[in-house]
This record gives sequence, structure tokens and C-alpha cells, in this order.
Amino acid sequence: MSGAARVLNGRLTGADFLQDKRVQRVFATLESPGEETRVVGGAIRNALMGIAVHEVDFAATLQPTDIMKRAQAAGVRAIPTGIEHGTVTLLVDGATFEVTTLRHDVETDGRYAKVRFGRSFEEDALRRDFTMNALSADRTGALFDYTDGVGDIGRRHVRFIGEARQRIREDYLRILRFFRFHAAYGEGAMNREAFEAAISEHAGIERLSRERVRSELLKLLAAKRCADVIGDVAGAGILGPILAGVAHPGRLANLVRSGSDAGDPVLRLAALGLLIEEDADRLLDHLRLSNAERDRLAAAARALAKLHAPDSLDEKALRALLYRHGRQALLDALRLASASDDRDRSAALAFVQAEPLRKLPLGGADLIRRGMVPGPALGAALAEIEQRWVEADFPADGATLEALVASTLATRT
Repeated sequence: MSGAARVLNGRLTGADFLQDKRVQRVFATLESPGEETRVVGGAIRNALMGIAVHEVDFAATLQPTDIMKRAQAAGVRAIPTGIEHGTVTLLVDGATFEVTTLRHDVETDGRYAKVRFGRSFEEDALRRDFTMNALSADRTGALFDYTDGVGDIGRRHVRFIGEARQRIREDYLRILRFFRFHAAYGEGAMNREAFEAAISEHAGIERLSRERVRSELLKLLAAKRCADVIGDVAGAGILGPILAGVAHPGRLANLVRSGSDAGDPVLRLAALGLLIEEDADRLLDHLRLSNAERDRLAAAARALAKLHAPDSLDEKALRALLYRHGRQALLDALRLASASDDRDRSAALAFVQAEPLRKLPLGGADLIRRGMVPGPALGAALAEIEQRWVEADFPADGATLEALVASTLATRT
């Protein structure tokens, strides 16, 4: 679902998602005399910005249990994904839609909020974080804007609803969300009040779960203006504590500028905080990275360490590095190396992308057939054969390979 929309006479026009039959079925399922449902938040923001709409969320006056009952009566599958917080997920013709009962905050502690269900769309809107996220629309496109969100969208200006410091103290993750939203949707300088509030309150990030910080940081790194925002964040002294180490915003900026990273947030994290393999373990621990993310960072660091040799970019050396480290790690390392200096590695990148992966064309069984006994000596011989095969630039013809094996075994008898 996508569409470039605009506001005309208080109505959202040209928003394709409102014409979607599945969206209209959600409205039909939940609305009745005395009860109201609206689309809220990101779908409207994205439509007005001409950005693809991938998710459509709803707010409703109905209580969560009543949402479940209405869905069941309409033959719509309902999942109580966050029913204690008022959220039910509806599955309509293969698409999922979150429906949340209107709420207002009772108590906040900087991490989570205790809420009470309500019936006021305005009150629900005013508890949200940014003005551009507080818009709502009914099934006909009538638009409700309580915070001048439409104006801020037009200005590409990310602004907190109400007093920035207070909103941050309600949930300190909003510091990173502010940076992420500015990087994704903003233009020009960051909102001064919000930026100053983020600086003064940034110690509160330590109160957040590391999983939440990781998720938000990776989303920030995927945003189109992440390099500019990260540079400002690093300059304000906020980034070091988040990474638990030294940040390298200049290297990140070079990587993004090159366009070779394709918006990859894990590679951008490597540019920002990875120099050696031990950094991968630090980031794993401090950001609760997945094991796959940690392993990718560690592999890139190991390959990067081998690129310091003067001849590391000739084709023979690249084939050896590709064999030892794999394609992903070597491509990551080449991109990180290019972001660290002015050396042109475009030819090396193209070579590694096109070069086939190789596999040693023999194994332990082949050496046993040649008379070796299973055990440590056999493993050592196979490792030596492999090393000599790599150093010989991966000979594939049988005679050359046989001679290499024979000469290796001769030194071990």
C-alpha cells in the first residue's frame, strides 16, 4: 500500500491505504453507533510524505475484549498480542492490523507507562511522542490534527508534543526515537528544544533494556540521514555511552557517502564502532546483539585485519582471503577499509562479488587411501595440504594437485 496524499478542506485525499478493502473491513468490523475507530500514526504520516505505507494501525473507543468479540462475530481472526495494554491484532485476508483502545497515561517511570483506557481521541493523541505521529483519520478521510502535525510534516520538522524534557522523562527511549525520526523524516537542523533536552536527559538511556536500545539504534542507522544525525549525537557526547566504547562517526559518514553499504544497519554499526574482533564482543554484550550479528561483526574484523598487507588487493591475495573468510566478511571488510582511508577498492569489491567460492577438492578419506592412519597426524597433513593449495592459488588440475599432495606427504614420512 502506498500513495502520495495531501490535506484538502480538512480531509486526507489521495491516501491509497484508505481505499484498501482490508482497511475498510476493519472499520466495518469495529464501528457502530456510539463507537468510533480511526487510523492513527505512521500510515498517515508516510502517506503525506509520499513514503510507502507498509503498516496501518487503528485506535478505537471499544474495549479490547469488545474488539475481540466484534472480530469473532465478523469472521475476522483476532490475536490478543498486547491486550493488557489495549492492543489486539486483526488478520484480514493475509494482512495484519493492530487495533489499540484509546488510552491515557496514569503513571510513567522512564521505561514503561501505566495506562487507563479512555474514549478521547484528542487525549490519546496528546500522549504520543511527536506531532507527526499524532494524526488520525476516519474511514472517509476526515483528518484530525490536534498538534499541527500536518504543518510539521510539511516542514519536515520532528517536534515533541508539549515540553520535550517531560516527554523524554516519560520514556527515555524517546531520545533515540527523536534522533531516528529526524534522520528518517527530518530536514535541516534538529529541533533545538528537543536536542537540548536529549543531551540533558541522556543518562536515562542507561535505565532502558539493552534490547530496546539495540532495536532503536539499528533503526536509526538504517535511516537515510543517519550519518548527519550520528555526527551531531557523537559531538554531544551521547554516543560513547550507548556503544560503551569509542565511536567513529567520520568512518560511518564515509561509508554512507560511498553508497556501497545499501543502507545495511549492521555494516553501519561496524563502521561506527568496530575496529578489532574484541569490539564485536563488547557490542554483543552492551547492545544485546543477536549471535548472527555478533558473528558477522567478528568475521568482518578478522578479514579487515588482513587487508593491511601491501599486496592484499591483488587477485591472488583476494582469492585467498575469500577462501579463508567468506564473501560476506570480505565484502564488509573492504567497505570498512574504504571508509577508513582514501584508497579506491571498487575493483576489489567487484572481483570478490564475482569470484566463485572454492572448496578443497580432497579430504581425510583421500589421505587414508594413500596409507595414512586416522588421527592427529592426518589432520595436520590435511591442513598443510590446504595451506599449500591456497598458496599455489587453488590449482584445479589433477596432476598439479596430486603432485602437491605427494610432496606434502613425502615430508611427513
